[in-house]
Amino acid sequence: MANPEPILKATGLSARYGHVEALKSVDMHVEEAELVAVLGPNGAGKSTLLRAIMGLVETGGTVHFRGKALPRHDTVAVASQGIILVPEGRGIFGPMSVAENLQLGAYRLQGGKGEYERRQARVFELFPRLKERLSQVAGSMSGGEQQMLAIGRALMADPKILLLDEPSLGLAPRVMTEILEKLRVLNEQGLPIVLVEQKAPLALKLARRAYLLSLGRIVAAIDPREVQSHDELARYYFA
Repeated sequence: MANPEPILKATGLSARYGHVEALKSVDMHVEEAELVAVLGPNGAGKSTLLRAIMGLVETGGTVHFRGKALPRHDTVAVASQGIILVPEGRGIFGPMSVAENLQLGAYRLQGGKGEYERRQARVFELFPRLKERLSQVAGSMSGGEQQMLAIGRALMADPKILLLDEPSLGLAPRVMTEILEKLRVLNEQGLPIVLVEQKAPLALKLARRAYLLSLGRIVAAIDPREVQSHDELARYYFA
């Protein structure tokens, strides 16, 4: 029997900012219930890849979601299909409360109060601290709590695939480990995830597959099971 279509597939995906080509004919895919890491140094094009999938930058090539081509310059239409991005820097609404941020995540909800409560209960199960801080102004929370809120708000949209851009950025090692563990739980529950991460060893512990980006191109596809040391990882970066 033929393999089913990947849930997400980019073919010849390119992106530019003005005259600068930041992404160059990238081919990548994500299978159902798979966690795929995208690695690379600063300036490699990792964030641009996620923005290109979402239609946030001028692009060429195609992105297919569940076998159907996505509109390339309509981010609302992309998100409405369940492709949800947690951006670098979290992107929470700092002056608003935790509860209000979560409500905004569910702004397209059509299932009524019961469905809202189901989604919120899922968020609180993963991040109990958010339940304790519902009335707190989001901008007054710690960096780790803000990252939890950013992920929680994304979950309120009931994503079919979750794109995360550097979720460990600026976090203490203990908090970073806690958040990555929550991503592992979500993935084990069946949620496909694309994880852009500069801390490659952490990402490879979670990922089933990984892509290495350099100067806007995919230069290696990595099987995390084959990377047993920093030296083995380094050979991909310097190949």
